[in-house]
Amino acid sequence: MSRIPTPATIEAAPDAAQAALAAVKAKIGIVPNLHRLIANSPAALQAYLGFGEPLSHGALDARTRERIALAVAEANGCGYCLAAHSYIGKNMAKLDDAEIAANRHGGSTDAKADAAVRFAVQVVSARGHVSAADVQAVQNAGYTDGQIVEIVAHVALNTLTNYVNEVFQTEIDFPLAAPLAHAA
Repeated sequence: MSRIPTPATIEAAPDAAQAALAAVKAKIGIVPNLHRLIANSPAALQAYLGFGEPLSHGALDARTRERIALAVAEANGCGYCLAAHSYIGKNMAKLDDAEIAANRHGGSTDAKADAAVRFAVQVVSARGHVSAADVQAVQNAGYTDGQIVEIVAHVALNTLTNYVNEVFQTEIDFPLAAPLAHAA
């Protein structure tokens, strides 16, 4: 159970959040608990959606965005986002189980994507204090400066949702993500 109420329906959310929640439902067919919980603050919901929507049309493809989301969720220990992005990664971005596992371990089975995911994890673990060599490595993999800025923006967006979900213990409404198998 969440630490603060999650409006059960769009109509139960604050009036100022209802149009945004209806737009989410129209776009993806459901209103995930994360969105309804954030709707407790219509301003926060607008900020979250206003940041995420333009990024979904940026220079990074959907598969890379999901890879980053998985890696950041694992790095931040967010069960809700691991469940959501494992589901989205598999069913929408068409990532296979091996790729999802690699992403959660902070890499990728795709050489170019591996650089983006490793960089994203370094941004999280270093709290933004990455080295020039870290930036150079992602540039050397073929990412443009704009794409690198977008990687950082996706780290920030996903960290926001990770923190919201962990602070408020958002009830998971996606199939649970299996724990990672760690080498002994």
